[in-house]
Amino acid sequence: MAIASRYIRATTVLLVVMVMMHQPCLQAEPLSEAEVRAFLDDAAPHPRLLMDAPTASRVRARIAESDTAQALFDIVQREADAILEQPPLERKQTGRRLLSVSREVLRRVLCLGFVHRMTYDSRYAERAVAEMEAAAAFSDWNPSHFLDAAEMTAALAIGYDWLHAMLTQEQEAAIRTAILEKGIGPSYEGHNRWVLSDNNWNQVCHGGLIFGALALLEHEPDLAARVIARALVGLPYAMKEYEPDGVYPEGPSYWEYGTSYNVLLIAALESALGTDFGLSETPGFLESGAFPLLMTGPTGAHFNFSDCGARNGPFPAVFWFAQRTRDPGLVWAERPWLEALLEGEAAARNRFLPLKLLWWEDRWARPSQPLHWKGEGINPLATHRSSWIDPNAVFLAVKAGTPAANHGHMDIGTFILDADGARWALDFGAQGYHELEERGMNIWNRNQDSDRWRIYRYHNRSHNTLLVNDAGQVVRGAAPITQFSDNPNFPHTIMDMSDVYAGQLARAERGFALLPDGRVLIQDEIVADDKPARVRWAMTTPAEVTDTAPGNATLRQEEKTLFFEALSPAAVAVEIFATEPPNEWDAPNPGTRQVGFYVELEPQESCTLTVLLTPGSVAASVEEAPAPRPLTQWGAAEE
Repeated sequence: MAIASRYIRATTVLLVVMVMMHQPCLQAEPLSEAEVRAFLDDAAPHPRLLMDAPTASRVRARIAESDTAQALFDIVQREADAILEQPPLERKQTGRRLLSVSREVLRRVLCLGFVHRMTYDSRYAERAVAEMEAAAAFSDWNPSHFLDAAEMTAALAIGYDWLHAMLTQEQEAAIRTAILEKGIGPSYEGHNRWVLSDNNWNQVCHGGLIFGALALLEHEPDLAARVIARALVGLPYAMKEYEPDGVYPEGPSYWEYGTSYNVLLIAALESALGTDFGLSETPGFLESGAFPLLMTGPTGAHFNFSDCGARNGPFPAVFWFAQRTRDPGLVWAERPWLEALLEGEAAARNRFLPLKLLWWEDRWARPSQPLHWKGEGINPLATHRSSWIDPNAVFLAVKAGTPAANHGHMDIGTFILDADGARWALDFGAQGYHELEERGMNIWNRNQDSDRWRIYRYHNRSHNTLLVNDAGQVVRGAAPITQFSDNPNFPHTIMDMSDVYAGQLARAERGFALLPDGRVLIQDEIVADDKPARVRWAMTTPAEVTDTAPGNATLRQEEKTLFFEALSPAAVAVEIFATEPPNEWDAPNPGTRQVGFYVELEPQESCTLTVLLTPGSVAASVEEAPAPRPLTQWGAAEE
């Protein structure tokens, strides 16, 4: 076809060379364009993306059979009703991004299209078409920040497919041309750095363009084959990050972003072509359905390491994983948010919210995942919890890994802690990117001297880990988990952080244990390098810190308490450190502070730092502090 030739032929040779240079070790060679093209002859008719006509009938029936699903649909319909009263969006770019507009177009089209298909009310379809026409008329979809173009392509593709029978000839041509010229086309004109990347850009961009290609395949079958074949080559670079056991190295918020599009891509291929070409069998991918659950504490907040928020809404893709793996326990962590939504205490602004109903099964089960879990990969993680169902359970999550990971922070050795229904040790998560970029700060460069590490929230001084001579962790360093035990007598995790403190400490190992009585033990064994080391141990908390005394402090949140005890060094001065950052570009951190202490080491001097954290609910019943033992003997404590 003319458009396909215009946008693709010039870069075919370059892409082939890139693939040959960077192809990862895969289970099988990706299909060629010609092989993919053969699948398109039997493609399903419109609507074929995610929800064909029989599937829509089943969804409609499930909604009618479930009070909860019906209540959720009523909320989605109210959102659609509100959109009816709003004018279509305009092209308003914020800094280098049009992304908020693209996401809102997707939210509106998906919400309106879904409600139309459930109710047959033409008002919703007409309004969705008006939104698509307005977006199609934009001068461009900001391909220089290609996430914007990819999400807009997904929005118009799903509307084009779901509402195809209602489009006039002029509307169909305008929307189709926009998808081709403002979505798919620019990806073959130099805006393709994401094609072989190992991060969420890969998943989102391939996902959005697969939607566009599948929506238009009758008109552009060769182009559709090329887009799909390119995704089959490129997507494994991002999906390889799930190996070996489902950890998403960018954290739970970015799991929601990248994995949602990965799921949408797979589901769209299956609904349109009857196959996902084996993508869902990528090692670690299906296991990753448990990742948000494992990262969620009894408070409902995530272990929000890296550039993540503590909780930013529903994760509809979890329902796809629960359905796919026949594990209803995966959606356990979605219940509190859903209950808040149904009670009017949470907003229904997530653009993928209707997909909860697409993958809905009215089954809620206690998680089958273990209380003590370890995940490997570039950012190894471990969690220890006392219960899955007790809202006052103790939940300890810890992070090893490297600051060099995508969206990484200098947070190696950090942890979060929930107990008695409160979060005691927290992570600030990300700071908004736009205001930092407006200052000209290059926050995406991860060199050791990058602007990124001038941001308080990204530096280890804001995290629950060690700070040595006020210096940052070594960005290219990596900390493995060297020992993990799920033995209920002494479940624990040990990591070797020496590499991320190279040049500051000769040795740095950190151990975490959840004692059977609910107390948490954190122990560092450190050795100074060939120069003196001033080492700060700190924990960031929203609690008020009172009653500080040598080796002790009390943390309070309303009527709840956590007792902080530094067992070694003995009688060390416990201090409160401010979390108000010194730089004008840093975001404020109101209502927080750090509790901890300093130790001074001479060259080659060794020291053990041991902290015991006792939830107030168990303080009256616990025994004396556990006898100190070196990390090398922690395994013996299980006996």
